[in-house]
Amino acid sequence: MPVTRSPSMRSKLFVPGSRPELFDKAWNSAADAISFDLEDAVAADRKAEAREHVAQSLSEHVDHAKIAIVRVNPWGEELFDDDMEAVVRPGLDIVNLPKIESAEPIVETVRLLERLEREQGIARPIGILANIETPRGLRMAAEIALADERVIGLQLGFGDLFEPLAIERSPAALLPVRLKVRFAAAEAGIDAYDGAFVAVSDGEAYRADAEAARALGLAGKSCVHPNQIAIANAVFFPRPAEIENARRIVDKADEMLARGVGAFTVDGVMADGPFIDRARAVLKLAQSAGQHV
Repeated sequence: MPVTRSPSMRSKLFVPGSRPELFDKAWNSAADAISFDLEDAVAADRKAEAREHVAQSLSEHVDHAKIAIVRVNPWGEELFDDDMEAVVRPGLDIVNLPKIESAEPIVETVRLLERLEREQGIARPIGILANIETPRGLRMAAEIALADERVIGLQLGFGDLFEPLAIERSPAALLPVRLKVRFAAAEAGIDAYDGAFVAVSDGEAYRADAEAARALGLAGKSCVHPNQIAIANAVFFPRPAEIENARRIVDKADEMLARGVGAFTVDGVMADGPFIDRARAVLKLAQSAGQHV
Protein backbone atom coordinates (compact mmCIF):
# COMPACT_ATOMS: atom_id res chain seq x y z
CA MET A 1 0.00 0.00 0.00
CA PRO A 2 1.59 3.32 -1.07
CA VAL A 3 1.91 6.27 1.27
CA THR A 4 -0.58 9.12 0.78
CA ARG A 5 1.45 11.93 -0.77
CA SER A 6 0.52 15.60 -0.38
CA PRO A 7 -2.33 15.03 2.09
CA SER A 8 -4.81 17.87 2.57
CA MET A 9 -3.38 19.80 5.52
CA ARG A 10 -4.71 23.34 5.34
CA SER A 11 -4.16 23.67 9.08
CA LYS A 12 -1.64 21.79 11.22
CA LEU A 13 -1.96 22.43 14.95
CA PHE A 14 1.23 22.16 17.02
CA VAL A 15 0.81 20.58 20.45
CA PRO A 16 3.74 20.26 22.89
CA GLY A 17 4.21 16.61 23.80
CA SER A 18 4.70 17.61 27.42
CA ARG A 19 1.19 19.15 27.63
CA PRO A 20 -1.21 16.15 27.65
CA GLU A 21 -3.96 18.35 29.08
CA LEU A 22 -4.18 19.93 25.60
CA PHE A 23 -4.43 16.68 23.65
CA ASP A 24 -8.20 16.13 23.76
CA LYS A 25 -8.88 19.68 22.62
CA ALA A 26 -6.47 19.18 19.74
CA TRP A 27 -8.08 15.91 18.64
CA ASN A 28 -11.49 17.59 18.74
CA SER A 29 -10.40 20.78 17.00
CA ALA A 30 -11.16 21.76 13.40
CA ALA A 31 -7.50 21.36 12.39
CA ASP A 32 -6.84 19.02 9.48
CA ALA A 33 -3.76 17.67 11.27
CA ILE A 34 -2.25 17.56 14.75
CA SER A 35 1.51 17.81 15.10
CA PHE A 36 2.69 16.56 18.47
CA ASP A 37 6.05 18.19 19.17
CA LEU A 38 8.87 16.35 20.92
CA GLU A 39 11.54 18.81 19.79
CA ASP A 40 11.69 22.56 20.44
CA ALA A 41 8.50 22.85 22.50
CA VAL A 42 9.70 20.33 25.11
CA ALA A 43 12.32 21.08 27.77
CA ALA A 44 15.31 18.72 27.87
CA ASP A 45 14.34 17.23 31.23
CA ARG A 46 10.83 16.37 30.00
CA LYS A 47 11.67 14.63 26.72
CA ALA A 48 11.07 11.07 27.98
CA GLU A 49 7.84 12.08 29.69
CA ALA A 50 6.56 13.83 26.56
CA ARG A 51 7.41 10.80 24.43
CA GLU A 52 5.27 8.58 26.66
CA HIS A 53 2.34 10.99 26.62
CA VAL A 54 2.33 11.17 22.82
CA ALA A 55 2.69 7.41 22.38
CA GLN A 56 -0.28 6.82 24.67
CA SER A 57 -2.44 9.37 22.85
CA LEU A 58 -1.65 7.80 19.46
CA SER A 59 -2.61 4.37 20.82
CA GLU A 60 -5.92 5.76 22.06
CA HIS A 61 -6.77 7.32 18.68
CA VAL A 62 -5.94 4.58 16.19
CA ASP A 63 -9.16 5.16 14.24
CA HIS A 64 -8.94 8.94 14.25
CA ALA A 65 -10.15 10.97 11.27
CA LYS A 66 -7.47 13.61 11.76
CA ILE A 67 -3.94 13.35 10.35
CA ALA A 68 -1.58 12.55 13.23
CA ILE A 69 1.99 13.84 13.00
CA VAL A 70 4.86 13.69 15.47
CA ARG A 71 7.83 16.02 15.19
CA VAL A 72 10.69 13.99 16.63
CA ASN A 73 14.10 15.24 17.70
CA PRO A 74 16.66 15.63 14.89
CA TRP A 75 18.05 12.63 13.07
CA GLY A 76 21.56 11.82 14.23
CA GLU A 77 20.97 13.03 17.76
CA GLU A 78 20.68 10.78 20.80
CA LEU A 79 16.94 11.26 21.29
CA PHE A 80 15.94 10.41 17.72
CA ASP A 81 15.95 6.61 17.98
CA ASP A 82 14.08 6.65 21.29
CA ASP A 83 11.45 8.96 19.82
CA MET A 84 10.95 6.74 16.80
CA GLU A 85 10.76 3.54 18.85
CA ALA A 86 8.04 5.12 21.00
CA VAL A 87 5.79 6.82 18.45
CA VAL A 88 5.88 4.52 15.42
CA ARG A 89 2.70 2.63 16.14
CA PRO A 90 -0.85 2.36 14.82
CA GLY A 91 -2.32 5.84 14.99
CA LEU A 92 0.70 7.66 13.55
CA ASP A 93 0.33 8.93 9.98
CA ILE A 94 3.41 11.08 9.45
CA VAL A 95 6.74 11.57 11.18
CA ASN A 96 8.05 15.13 10.95
CA LEU A 97 11.84 15.36 10.66
CA PRO A 98 13.38 18.70 11.73
CA LYS A 99 16.44 20.39 10.26
CA ILE A 100 16.88 18.02 7.30
CA GLU A 101 19.87 18.98 5.15
CA SER A 102 20.31 16.08 2.70
CA ALA A 103 18.76 12.87 1.41
CA GLU A 104 20.69 10.67 3.87
CA PRO A 105 18.46 11.25 6.93
CA ILE A 106 15.40 10.48 4.79
CA VAL A 107 16.86 7.23 3.48
CA GLU A 108 17.96 6.11 6.94
CA THR A 109 14.61 7.05 8.47
CA VAL A 110 12.82 4.99 5.81
CA ARG A 111 14.89 1.94 6.78
CA LEU A 112 14.05 2.48 10.43
CA LEU A 113 10.36 2.95 9.64
CA GLU A 114 10.28 -0.28 7.65
CA ARG A 115 11.68 -2.21 10.61
CA LEU A 116 9.44 -0.59 13.20
CA GLU A 117 6.34 -1.05 11.03
CA ARG A 118 7.09 -4.77 10.72
CA GLU A 119 7.56 -5.07 14.47
CA GLN A 120 4.33 -3.15 15.17
CA GLY A 121 2.32 -4.97 12.50
CA ILE A 122 1.56 -1.70 10.70
CA ALA A 123 0.36 -2.41 7.16
CA ARG A 124 -0.10 1.22 6.09
CA PRO A 125 3.24 2.98 5.45
CA ILE A 126 4.00 6.07 7.54
CA GLY A 127 4.89 9.20 5.62
CA ILE A 128 7.72 11.68 6.20
CA LEU A 129 7.29 15.45 6.38
CA ALA A 130 10.72 17.04 5.97
CA ASN A 131 11.45 20.42 7.55
CA ILE A 132 13.40 22.95 5.51
CA GLU A 133 14.80 25.30 8.16
CA THR A 134 18.54 25.70 7.66
CA PRO A 135 20.56 27.37 4.88
CA ARG A 136 21.91 24.02 3.69
CA GLY A 137 18.48 22.44 3.88
CA LEU A 138 17.11 25.22 1.69
CA ARG A 139 19.89 24.67 -0.86
CA MET A 140 19.23 20.90 -0.86
CA ALA A 141 15.42 21.11 -0.80
CA ALA A 142 14.85 19.32 -4.12
CA GLU A 143 17.21 16.48 -3.21
CA ILE A 144 15.36 16.08 0.08
CA ALA A 145 11.95 16.08 -1.62
CA LEU A 146 13.10 13.45 -4.13
CA ALA A 147 14.87 11.23 -1.58
CA ASP A 148 12.06 8.69 -1.21
CA GLU A 149 8.40 8.11 -2.04
CA ARG A 150 7.60 8.36 1.67
CA VAL A 151 8.32 12.09 1.64
CA ILE A 152 4.78 13.50 1.55
CA GLY A 153 5.70 17.18 1.74
CA LEU A 154 8.20 19.87 2.67
CA GLN A 155 7.55 22.04 5.74
CA LEU A 156 9.04 25.51 6.08
CA GLY A 157 10.55 26.51 9.41
CA PHE A 158 11.20 30.24 9.46
CA GLY A 159 12.23 30.52 13.10
CA ASP A 160 15.25 28.26 12.76
CA LEU A 161 16.05 29.60 9.30
CA PHE A 162 15.79 33.34 9.93
CA GLU A 163 16.40 34.05 13.61
CA PRO A 164 20.06 32.86 13.88
CA LEU A 165 20.89 35.03 10.87
CA ALA A 166 19.03 38.14 12.08
CA ILE A 167 16.81 38.09 8.98
CA GLU A 168 13.55 39.96 9.48
CA ARG A 169 10.37 38.13 8.52
CA SER A 170 9.58 40.57 5.71
CA PRO A 171 7.83 39.90 2.38
CA ALA A 172 11.18 40.41 0.64
CA ALA A 173 12.74 37.60 2.69
CA LEU A 174 9.76 35.25 2.72
CA LEU A 175 8.99 35.29 -1.00
CA PRO A 176 12.17 33.69 -2.41
CA VAL A 177 12.29 31.07 0.35
CA ARG A 178 8.67 30.07 -0.16
CA LEU A 179 9.10 29.89 -3.93
CA LYS A 180 12.27 27.82 -3.75
CA VAL A 181 10.67 25.27 -1.42
CA ARG A 182 7.47 25.22 -3.49
CA PHE A 183 9.39 24.46 -6.67
CA ALA A 184 11.50 21.81 -4.91
CA ALA A 185 8.34 20.10 -3.68
CA ALA A 186 6.78 20.36 -7.13
CA GLU A 187 9.73 18.56 -8.68
CA ALA A 188 8.85 15.58 -6.48
CA GLY A 189 5.12 15.95 -7.09
CA ILE A 190 4.35 16.84 -3.47
CA ASP A 191 3.08 19.87 -1.56
CA ALA A 192 4.91 22.52 0.44
CA TYR A 193 3.46 23.77 3.73
CA ASP A 194 4.04 27.17 5.28
CA GLY A 195 5.63 27.69 8.68
CA ALA A 196 4.31 29.02 11.96
CA PHE A 197 3.32 32.60 12.76
CA VAL A 198 4.07 33.33 16.39
CA ALA A 199 2.00 36.50 16.94
CA VAL A 200 -0.92 34.43 18.16
CA SER A 201 -3.11 37.38 19.14
CA ASP A 202 -2.93 39.07 15.72
CA GLY A 203 -5.40 37.20 13.56
CA GLU A 204 -5.33 39.72 10.71
CA ALA A 205 -1.55 39.51 10.43
CA TYR A 206 -1.78 35.71 10.45
CA ARG A 207 -4.38 35.87 7.67
CA ALA A 208 -2.20 38.18 5.58
CA ASP A 209 0.79 35.87 6.06
CA ALA A 210 -1.30 32.85 5.06
CA GLU A 211 -2.68 34.63 2.00
CA ALA A 212 0.85 35.46 0.88
CA ALA A 213 1.82 31.79 1.21
CA ARG A 214 -1.28 30.63 -0.66
CA ALA A 215 -0.52 33.03 -3.52
CA LEU A 216 2.82 31.24 -3.96
CA GLY A 217 1.21 27.81 -4.16
CA LEU A 218 1.74 26.56 -0.61
CA ALA A 219 -0.95 24.11 0.51
CA GLY A 220 -1.38 24.90 4.21
CA LYS A 221 0.06 26.58 7.26
CA SER A 222 1.11 25.66 10.78
CA CYS A 223 -0.98 26.83 13.73
CA VAL A 224 0.61 27.43 17.11
CA HIS A 225 -2.70 28.40 18.71
CA PRO A 226 -6.25 27.11 18.13
CA ASN A 227 -7.43 30.60 17.18
CA GLN A 228 -5.38 30.31 13.96
CA ILE A 229 -7.11 27.13 12.74
CA ALA A 230 -10.24 28.66 11.22
CA ILE A 231 -8.17 31.27 9.41
CA ALA A 232 -5.86 28.68 7.85
CA ASN A 233 -8.78 26.46 6.86
CA ALA A 234 -10.49 29.38 5.12
CA VAL A 235 -7.41 30.77 3.39
CA PHE A 236 -6.23 27.46 1.97
CA PHE A 237 -9.65 26.46 0.64
CA PRO A 238 -10.89 27.42 -2.84
CA ARG A 239 -13.12 30.49 -3.00
CA PRO A 240 -16.69 29.98 -4.33
CA ALA A 241 -15.82 31.84 -7.53
CA GLU A 242 -12.70 29.69 -7.93
CA ILE A 243 -14.74 26.50 -7.53
CA GLU A 244 -17.34 27.70 -10.04
CA ASN A 245 -14.65 28.65 -12.57
CA ALA A 246 -12.95 25.29 -12.11
CA ARG A 247 -16.24 23.48 -12.64
CA ARG A 248 -16.82 25.40 -15.87
CA ILE A 249 -13.31 24.61 -17.11
CA VAL A 250 -13.61 20.90 -16.34
CA ASP A 251 -17.08 20.64 -17.89
CA LYS A 252 -15.87 22.26 -21.11
CA ALA A 253 -12.61 20.28 -21.06
CA ASP A 254 -14.52 17.00 -20.98
CA GLU A 255 -16.50 18.15 -24.02
CA MET A 256 -13.58 19.58 -25.98
CA LEU A 257 -11.09 16.81 -25.24
CA ALA A 258 -13.63 14.26 -26.47
CA ARG A 259 -13.57 16.17 -29.77
CA GLY A 260 -9.76 16.19 -29.86
CA VAL A 261 -9.45 19.87 -28.92
CA GLY A 262 -6.82 20.58 -26.26
CA ALA A 263 -7.12 24.36 -25.90
CA PHE A 264 -10.29 26.40 -25.61
CA THR A 265 -11.68 29.51 -23.91
CA VAL A 266 -13.95 29.90 -20.90
CA ASP A 267 -15.44 33.36 -20.45
CA GLY A 268 -12.84 34.75 -22.82
CA VAL A 269 -9.86 33.19 -21.02
CA MET A 270 -7.78 30.45 -22.64
CA ALA A 271 -7.53 27.07 -20.90
CA ASP A 272 -5.35 24.12 -21.80
CA GLY A 273 -3.42 21.32 -20.05
CA PRO A 274 -2.03 23.01 -16.90
CA PHE A 275 -5.18 25.06 -16.39
CA ILE A 276 -7.36 21.97 -16.72
CA ASP A 277 -5.17 20.09 -14.26
CA ARG A 278 -5.40 22.97 -11.77
CA ALA A 279 -9.19 23.11 -12.17
CA ARG A 280 -9.47 19.39 -11.45
CA ALA A 281 -7.28 19.84 -8.34
CA VAL A 282 -9.53 22.66 -7.09
CA LEU A 283 -12.65 20.52 -7.48
CA LYS A 284 -10.95 17.58 -5.76
CA LEU A 285 -10.07 19.75 -2.76
CA ALA A 286 -13.61 21.11 -2.56
CA GLN A 287 -15.07 17.61 -2.77
CA SER A 288 -12.74 16.36 -0.05
CA ALA A 289 -14.42 18.83 2.31
CA GLY A 290 -17.86 17.54 1.36
CA GLN A 291 -18.80 20.38 -0.97
CA HIS A 292 -21.06 19.61 -3.90
CA VAL A 293 -19.38 20.65 -7.14
